[in-house]
This record gives sequence, structure tokens and C-alpha cells, in this order.
Amino acid sequence: MNETSGSPTTFLALSQAERRSAVTALGGRSFHADVIERELFQNGRLAYDAMSGLSKALRAALARELPLLAGEEVERSEARDGTVKLLLAFEGNARVETVFMPGLGAKKDLGATLCVSTQVGCAVGCPFCASGLFGLQRNLAAHEIVEQYVRGRALGPLRRSVVMGIGEPLLNYTAVDAALVCVRSDFGLGARKITVSTVGFPERLRRIAPLRPGFQLAISLHSPDDDERGRLVPAMAGIPVEEVLAAGDFWFEQTGREVTYEYVLLAGTNDDEPHARRLAERLARRRATVNLIPYNPVATTGERRPSAESAATFQRILSEAGVVATVRWSRGVETDAACGQLRIAAGAAR
Repeated sequence: MNETSGSPTTFLALSQAERRSAVTALGGRSFHADVIERELFQNGRLAYDAMSGLSKALRAALARELPLLAGEEVERSEARDGTVKLLLAFEGNARVETVFMPGLGAKKDLGATLCVSTQVGCAVGCPFCASGLFGLQRNLAAHEIVEQYVRGRALGPLRRSVVMGIGEPLLNYTAVDAALVCVRSDFGLGARKITVSTVGFPERLRRIAPLRPGFQLAISLHSPDDDERGRLVPAMAGIPVEEVLAAGDFWFEQTGREVTYEYVLLAGTNDDEPHARRLAERLARRRATVNLIPYNPVATTGERRPSAESAATFQRILSEAGVVATVRWSRGVETDAACGQLRIAAGAAR
């Protein structure tokens, strides 16, 4: 990926050509770089010592001169349903979270969904979200995003990816795009298996859509009302909801892929029947799906999770209006499941 910084160069941060050159300079052959890539991307090996296709001498030289990865796993939590959350530290003690969610039931053997972060912190400022409580520290480099996939693959086969961890992907789009090129080619995840979640900056979506990027789009809406959405998503204050939806329509026209609108249900804030009806009015004639997400409580925000009955009523109103809607209850709740919670609990954002 040809990214450099003040920290030691890592194998994952190099371009494919640079990897071959670096490996041969340390006494290997160019095909040994292919062996390392296969072990990293397909087998989830996180250390040279675990790569039997390399000689002991080459493994020692590589470990000494060319670290595989830039980050470090500093904490891990695991839920009863098998969900694993990793807290990773990159250069400058920049900490982010990655979540591995194994398939359940009939999908158990099909592989897991991996949720990755794109920034250290977040500048969007949603008051109910743990990710941005301490603002934005920096963007992640492309190889730091890819490293999350490598570490996820070490936990098991990957079936899907959602780019909806810490950060706003469209505000770090160059690195996100470069990382997803690698994910599609090296991890074998096609465009329909990758979803990028954004708050929906209209001008950015209109610039990207004609390029037909290789992912599905999800827009975090959270309210059908302009003023309320401005309070819930401060970075979008002053941008009408209809303008965001029009950008979503443009995305569908250019890519042929329907947009998913994510809507976090906050008890007593945006989960009542009038909200559902107004949202239905906005979306009834659009090619889109609504993903209703009952809020996963964060102690510092004061917001509450809605009841199952409230979520079901909201979904019913949308469905009766012809809007396809699903309810997604959080996985791994006992692991501080909301994005940013593990990072905060570990004191990483301070």
C-alpha cells in the first residue's frame, strides 16, 4: 500500500512489489512474499513463526527487520454468543475497535461478519454514540484498516464486512477505498458482501457514486425531521433530510444498488408512532430498506433502549406503508457492544 510514517515499515504497509523486494533483500525469493500474503489473508497467521512455508532463517530475518503488522491487540472481550471485540492500538497509542460476529443458526458455517473502524475517534458528534465522545484523533491508514481484517480472519472465516465501527468512512475515503480494494482481492469479499455506513454527506456521495465503488451503502438517518437530525447528527446540521435522501436516490441510479437507511431507535426520542409515519412518508416511494437498530445503552449518554413492543410497532408502520424494514438487535451486549465502549472502558480515549 506504499504508506510510510515515523514508525518501522511493516509488511502489510508495503505495496505488492515492495513486499517482494523486501523479502528478497532479506534472503528469500519473490514467491515467499506470496506465501506470506496467503498465510495472512487466507489463513489468518499473525506471526512469521506460524508460516511453515518459510525457512527458519528467513522467518528470523523477517521478524527482526520487517514486522508483519503495525498494531497490537491490547484487550479482547467475548460474549456468550461468540461475538469477539478487539481493542487495537496503532502508532501514537491510537486505539480502535474491531468486532468479529460469527454466524448463528443455519449461517453458523458460512463465516462471520467483521465490523471495522476507519478513524481514531469521530468528528460527527452524535450525542448518543460512544465513538465520538472524545472527538477525532486521526484517520487510520489503509494498512491499519486492512490489519483489522487480518486479525478478524485469525478468529475465523469471514463472510461479510461492515465498515461501521469507530469513525466516519467518507471523511477518510481515500484510505477506506484503498483498503477495500485489498479486502475484495485478498479476502475474497465481493462488493455485495461489504457495507459502508456513513451519515451521508450528499456532495461526497454524488462524487463517489459515478465511480461505482465496490460496496453496499448504508446511511445513518436516525430521524425524518431536519432539526432533530441536526441535533442527533451534528455534522449534518443544516443539511435537509430530503437532500440526503436525494443523494441516496442518485447512488441507486448510478450503482444499481439499493441504499439501506439505518435508524437507531432511542426510547422517548425518535421511536414513537408519529416518527414512524413521517419516516414512512419520506421513504414510501424510494428503492430502499430501513434497518431499525434498538439503541445499545452507553452510560455517559443518558439515552435508553426502546422496548421490543415499541420497535415492533415502528417496523409495522413502515411495512404497512410499503417500506421494507427490519429490526437488528445488537450482538454481544455484555461485551460493551456499542462502538467505542471498550475503548472508553480501557481509558484509551483519554
